Amino acid sequence: MNYDLLQGARVVESSAFIAAPLAGLALAQFGTDVIRVDLPDGGIDYRRLPLAPAGRSLYWTGLNKGKRSLAIDFRRPEGKELLQELVTCPDTPAASGGVLLTNIATSWLSHAVLSAKRRDLISCTIEGNADGSTAVDYTVNCAAGFPFMTGEATRAAPVNHVLPAWDVACAYHAAFSTVAALARRKSDGQGAELRMALSDVAFSLLSHLGFSTEAEILGQDRAPIGNYLYGAFGRDFTTLDGRKIYLAGISANQWKGLVRACDATKDLQQLQERMDLNFEHEGDRFQAREQIAAVIEPWVAARTLLELERAFAEHGVCWGPYRSVQEALREDPRLSTDNPIFSEINTPGVGQHLAAGTPLRLVGETRGVPTAAPILGADTDAVLQDVLGLDSATLGRLHDSGVVAGPERDPLMPVRSNSTGAAAA
Repeated sequence: MNYDLLQGARVVESSAFIAAPLAGLALAQFGTDVIRVDLPDGGIDYRRLPLAPAGRSLYWTGLNKGKRSLAIDFRRPEGKELLQELVTCPDTPAASGGVLLTNIATSWLSHAVLSAKRRDLISCTIEGNADGSTAVDYTVNCAAGFPFMTGEATRAAPVNHVLPAWDVACAYHAAFSTVAALARRKSDGQGAELRMALSDVAFSLLSHLGFSTEAEILGQDRAPIGNYLYGAFGRDFTTLDGRKIYLAGISANQWKGLVRACDATKDLQQLQERMDLNFEHEGDRFQAREQIAAVIEPWVAARTLLELERAFAEHGVCWGPYRSVQEALREDPRLSTDNPIFSEINTPGVGQHLAAGTPLRLVGETRGVPTAAPILGADTDAVLQDVLGLDSATLGRLHDSGVVAGPERDPLMPVRSNSTGAAAA
C-alpha cells in the first residue's frame, strides 16, 4: 500500500489478463483491501510468461502487488456460494465491501444476481466489446486503425506496438469509475452496475485525440511518418558514439532551446525564409520536418552522448536516449530507488527486485513500500475468517473437500524433511 485514501473500502476481484488486474492494483495502491480470487490451480494467467527461474509468473506478480489472495474452486456450487457471500456480505465498522471487479462473464456473478443479495452492490465489469463478444488489446488496436499510423506502416505491413495501451487506459477508467461509484454510494446509498468495453475505450480515444474527426471532417487518415512527431518537430538521431536519441520541439521554449543547443539559429532562419515559413509555429515546423532534421542531424552526429547531455541540459532541451530496459536499469535513476515511487521488495517465488508503487506524489503524505504479490491462496483462511466469520472447523472442512486451498508453497523456500526422511512442504 502506498497511500490510504481508500482505506476501509473492500473490493473482490475475479479477473484475468491486464485491464481488470491493473484496475485492482490501482485501487490497492490507495489503501483498498483488494481480494483477488483464483481457482486453486491459479487459473488462466497465473503462469503466464515471463517466468522467474523458480516458475512464478513475473506478469502475474507484477499486476497483483498489494492484494490478498483467496483460492477457491468456484466451479463447484459451494465455492460459488462462498464467493457470492464474500461480495455481498454486510459492511463492518472496519470495512465497506459490496464491490465486485471482474472481466470474467458468469451468470452467477452477474449484477442482477448479486444485487438481489445486496441492494447497494457496485459491480464493474470489463468486456472486450460492448455486445459481449470477445476482444483483446491487439484486436482492438488494429480495428481502431492505429497500426496503419505507426512507424513505417503500409497497408500491406501494418505495425503493432508492444504497449497494451487500451488495457492500461481501460484499467484506470475502471478504477476511477469504481471510486466515483463508491463516492455516490456514500452520499445516497445507491449501488451501480458499471460496464466498460475495451473497444469503447480505444474508439473514445480516437475521438478525444482528434483522429476520428480528422477522418470525418477532413476526409483523410493520419499517415505513418516513421519516428517523426506529428504536428510539430521531433525525430530520432544518431550520436557520434552510435547511440540513438530522440529530440522534441513542441512548445515554443522547447524549440528555442533545441535551436540554441544545436547552434542552428542562422541555418534555420535561412531555411524558413527559403520555405516561406515561420518556425515559431508548430505546424510550420512539422511541414519542414525533413529539412529541419537535415540541419540538426550532422550536429548530433559529430558529438558523443555525453557531450549532447551537457549541451541539452544547459539549454533545457526536451530529449531522451533510446535504451533497452536493462540499459535503463543500469543508467537511469528514474528507474531505481533514487525515485521514491520505487522500492526493493521480496516477492515469494521471484526474490528481491525493484517494484513501483503509485506514480502519484501526495505532498505532505508518507509513501509506503509496495507490498509484494501474494502466493496463491496466501490469505484464504484470513479472508474467510475476517470477512465471513467462518470458524476453524468450517475452514478445515472446506480445505479437506477441496473447495478452498492455500497457501501454495513458496518455490524459493527449502522443502523440509520429516522424521522419516520424506519431503514435507
